[in-house]
Amino acid sequence: MLISKPIAEAIRDGRVRTLYRRWDAPRVKVGGTQLTSAGVVTFTRVVRVKDVDGISDRAARAAGMQDAAALRTALAPRDLKPSARGSRGGENVYRIHVSWAGEDPRTALRERLPEAAELAEIERRLARLDARPTGPWTRQILAWIRDNPRVVSKELAALRGVELLPMKADIRKLKSLGLTISHDVGYELSPRGAAYLDHIGGG
Repeated sequence: MLISKPIAEAIRDGRVRTLYRRWDAPRVKVGGTQLTSAGVVTFTRVVRVKDVDGISDRAARAAGMQDAAALRTALAPRDLKPSARGSRGGENVYRIHVSWAGEDPRTALRERLPEAAELAEIERRLARLDARPTGPWTRQILAWIRDNPRVVSKELAALRGVELLPMKADIRKLKSLGLTISHDVGYELSPRGAAYLDHIGGG
């Protein structure tokens, strides 16, 4: 489920306690969690809304909306092609109760310098990522980010001759290991990523 940065931050601050989504069936489960730009969000309750017109202004504001009219506009059914329904809408409206569960675990991980066993584990996991028909890529990207911090990612894509979005997905895999930090523009190596690159002699 997509949760925007402003809404994620509002959940963290306690200003947003519910979300509304139009789905055919619930796509989140009670007790489930989601990693957002503001940390981990947990889903505490999922309820089908039978009367969308009955949603109050107070309930809409608890979902980060200006008022109930704005929320109903956002939830209005769309004239969708059958193939698009799964990604853009659904027959039912659900109210999802949410709360902030804690910091992004990658934040602490990226600050922790790896010891010998962890370095070996990072090498093993990156070797798996490198084992694809197009060849190794992790070391090249890590070295480029180190040498070009906060540089717009499309420059790296052009340099490597690859499509931007798949490359950004690759970098997110490195981020999940605590090796990189994402910024509004570009990336930089985390202390953990810099330590790993030094370990393998990344030049």
